Amino acid sequence: MSVDPTTVPIRPAVSVIMLRDGDEGLEVFVQHRVSTMDFAAGAVVFPGGRVDPVDSEAANGIEVADPDVHVDAWKESTIAEADAGWRVLLAAAVREVAEETGAVLNPSLLRPWANWVTPLGQPKRFDTYFYIVSAEEADAPRHLTTEAHTSEWLPVTSILASEAAGDLMLMRPTFVLLSELAQLGSAAAVTSGERTIEVIRPEHPEHQER
Repeated sequence: MSVDPTTVPIRPAVSVIMLRDGDEGLEVFVQHRVSTMDFAAGAVVFPGGRVDPVDSEAANGIEVADPDVHVDAWKESTIAEADAGWRVLLAAAVREVAEETGAVLNPSLLRPWANWVTPLGQPKRFDTYFYIVSAEEADAPRHLTTEAHTSEWLPVTSILASEAAGDLMLMRPTFVLLSELAQLGSAAAVTSGERTIEVIRPEHPEHQER
């Protein structure tokens, strides 16, 4: 029986881009998803996952130096409709990274970076909130998740070159975000300066797949 794609629920999710400067330029910590997953099978992704009920409970303990940074960053996002929804996102980001990589993140150091909504036609749809954090602010991440067969640090330019050659698969958000990081070039350039977040929703004609 076919499923009406418009009835697939859109669930909030988080993704954390851990980055550092390497010998070949800016590097990010990525996971190579196993081919049996029903979403993003075989793709190269950043650590993260769906927001769970436990994150709402943990949100009360989330403290940051300037809450307005998060409130303003997500003001056009659906999470803004929830009371202190930004705290829930941070709780989810900290939990997911710990579960998948063993790295313990300070929520105060997570910087809002992007918001993408999965387009129609996917078996699962997510309203994904991306964060940036310098590797200097996290314990050394390692491979823990069973959803991926490998987790590793890779140069941003190397990932993009492998995608262009057909050796790696990237979802649209990952490709766009990596391309932006490649232009910025260094961890300092990424983590400093202003960042205005435009919510990328699939129903907007200018946001169609490449």
